[in-house]
Amino acid sequence: MSSFSGKTTSITKGYGANEWLLVKKPKGQEGHLAIPTKKEIINLYRKRGKRYDFTANLYYLLGFREYAYRKRAVEELGLTQGDTVVEIGCGTGLNFPFLQQKIGPNGKIIGVDLTDAMLAQARKRAEKNGWKNVELVQQDASTFSFPSGVDGIISTFALTLVPGFEQVIRNGCHGLKPGKKWVVLDFKLPSGRLSALVPLAIFITKPFAVTKELAERHPWEAIEKYCKNVRMTELYFGFAYISSGERGDDGC
Repeated sequence: MSSFSGKTTSITKGYGANEWLLVKKPKGQEGHLAIPTKKEIINLYRKRGKRYDFTANLYYLLGFREYAYRKRAVEELGLTQGDTVVEIGCGTGLNFPFLQQKIGPNGKIIGVDLTDAMLAQARKRAEKNGWKNVELVQQDASTFSFPSGVDGIISTFALTLVPGFEQVIRNGCHGLKPGKKWVVLDFKLPSGRLSALVPLAIFITKPFAVTKELAERHPWEAIEKYCKNVRMTELYFGFAYISSGERGDDGC
């Protein structure tokens, strides 16, 4: 384990043996971003790490209430004081304030992210607020070993970027205590007439590596497959959703 100075957070590096494939694009399409590779995602979020929060706030101008959706997703976890929660794709720690309100100083947040620059911002957020119950892990989510007996797992606007998102959800389910929840907040493609707006939506979210191919991934189906008492709520006219499910008493 390699730790930053100070007592607030630590960052563990563990990329794992399984690397995402680097896809060579056809000649003439080098600038076309279809399904971003692991290397592309790391480079993109390294560039955007310091400005990520500001850029995300701009979507409020379009009526996309990101912070409200994040808070709602955290509420869905049903956390209580002293709980341990894992966040997959924690980024700069935008969800940390909401999680801290639920778990208190005796709880614990384990934030997992692929990009060092994003985790550096998360560390600064934790130190600024005096949160000493945050552990940061730099690792590919598909190879992350979930601790056993956690009280909740959450991922917001991140799982569709992971090719092995179903494996992540399955592994996470095994780490949950019976009756505890897996919650996903992410983008999706709307149905009906609003599907005509998909090209515009993809263009707007391009700074975060969102593509139509990624939006066609369905993490909520993995929640339905491995969890019990599943709920799904569409947000922002069907362009986003919150999906949640519990680990059953008999496991996943």
